[in-house]
Amino acid sequence: MSRDAAISGAYAYFDDGGFLADLRRRVAIPSESQKPERKPILATYFNETIVPDLGKLGFATEMVDGPHGSGPFLLGERHEADGLPTVLIYGHGDVVRGYEGKWRDNLSPWEVTVVGERWYGRGTADNKGQHTINLAALAPVMAARGGKLGFNAKLILEMGEEIGSVGLREVCAAHKVALKADVLIASDGPRMSAARPTVFLGSRGSFGFDLRLKLRDGGHHSGNWGGALRNPATVLVHAISTMVSKDGQILVEGLRPTPIPASVKAAIADLKVGGNPGDPEVDADWGEPGLSTEERVFGWNTLEILSILAGNPDIPVNAIPPEAVAHMQLRYVVGSDHANFVASIRAHLAAHGFSDIEVKASGSAFAATRVDPDSPWVVWALDSIARTTGKKPALLPNLGGSLPNDAFSEVLGMPTIWVPHSYPACSQHAPDEHLLAPVAREGLGMMAGLFWDLGEHGADVIKAVNK
Repeated sequence: MSRDAAISGAYAYFDDGGFLADLRRRVAIPSESQKPERKPILATYFNETIVPDLGKLGFATEMVDGPHGSGPFLLGERHEADGLPTVLIYGHGDVVRGYEGKWRDNLSPWEVTVVGERWYGRGTADNKGQHTINLAALAPVMAARGGKLGFNAKLILEMGEEIGSVGLREVCAAHKVALKADVLIASDGPRMSAARPTVFLGSRGSFGFDLRLKLRDGGHHSGNWGGALRNPATVLVHAISTMVSKDGQILVEGLRPTPIPASVKAAIADLKVGGNPGDPEVDADWGEPGLSTEERVFGWNTLEILSILAGNPDIPVNAIPPEAVAHMQLRYVVGSDHANFVASIRAHLAAHGFSDIEVKASGSAFAATRVDPDSPWVVWALDSIARTTGKKPALLPNLGGSLPNDAFSEVLGMPTIWVPHSYPACSQHAPDEHLLAPVAREGLGMMAGLFWDLGEHGADVIKAVNK
C-alpha cells in the first residue's frame, strides 16, 4: 500500500498498451453531437465503452435522458463509507464533426493513429482521452490500497458539451442530492504548454449579442441617393467604436469587471501566454492599458466583433444597404455585472446617439466562475501534482475560454479543480486533432497521485475549508 505503487500502476497501464486500447475503443464511436443523425450513437458510447469499465471499478450507474432534446447523461457512484471525502468527476463523450477526408494523409478521425508522440483521432484530446485518463487512474489507486479508493467517487458524463452543454444545469439541479460532493475534479481544455502541468479553477464567461440597425426595407442606388440616406453600416461601425477602442479597450463601463483581486494577480504573474509552437504572435499593446497580456486573458474582459455584415460581401452592388448587423462576444470574468449586460449596452448606445440600434442577446451563454486561488483545495492539488511530477504546475484562476463550470460551482455549490491533459497545439475542433503521448502518460501518474492523496488528506482539506 503506497502512493508510489499507485503511480507506478498508472504508468504501467500506459506502457503496456492498456490506455491506447481503451482510447481506440472510444474514438471508434462517431459521437458527433452536432449531427442530429448521430443522436442514437450517443447512448452507445456510454453502454459499450463506459458502463462496463465503471462496473469493474464498482460503480453503480444510471443513464438519464437530457431535457430539451439534448443527449443522454450518465451518472455513477462508488460509495465506500459515510464520512469519507467525496469527489465528483466530469467529462463529455461527444465530439465535434469528424471532417472525414480533411485530415493529414487522409487519416480517419474514428481511428487512433500513432505518429511519433502524436496520437491522432477525433476526441483524443477533447474529451475522450482526458476522461479516460481520469477514470483509468482510479484502478491503480484501488490496487495499491487493497481494493479501496479511500474516498467516495461520483460521476457525471454528458453527450452535449459540443452543442453548449444543453440540459447539464437542469440535470445537476434535478439530481443535486445524488451529485453532492466535496470537490469537482475534472479535465478539459489545454495546459499552458505541453511541458508544464496546469490547474485551472473555472473559466471566463461568454456572452454573445447582436447589434442590428435596419433603416429601410430595401437598398437604394448609391449614386442617386448617396448623401441623402443614412448608411446603416457606417452608423453601426461608429457605434461599435464607442464601445471598444482601436486598441481593444472596453469603453462601456457596464461591461468592465471589478479590479483583479490580489490572489488572482499573484497566480497570473506566473503565467505566460503564447510562445508555443503554432501560437500566433501576441500583440502586446492590445487590450486594457496597464495590464499584462496574461492579465488581459485570464483576469479581464474582452469585447470582440465575431462578424459584421451589410449588403453582399461576395457580390457588392452600387447600393446603400438597408440594414447592418454585427455579431459580438464578451468574454468576462468573475466580478462583472452579467445580469445587466444588455441594459448597459443599450444605455451606452443611447447616450452616444445610437438609440435606434437594436441590442439582442444571442447564442449560448456561459457564466464566469473562479475558485479563490488561496483555497485549501487549490493548495492541496498543486502540492500533489508537484510531488508527482517534480514540476511547479501553472495555476490559471480561470481559463480564458469558457466551460459549463457554473453547473458545478453554482448549481451544485462545490469548489472546482480542473487538470487538463491536452496542450495548445492539439488541433482541438479541427482536422488532425491529437493527444501527446508524454502528456497522457504524465496525466495518468498525476491523477493517480491526486486520487491517492484525496484518500490520505481529503478529510484534512475539508476541515481547513470549513474553518
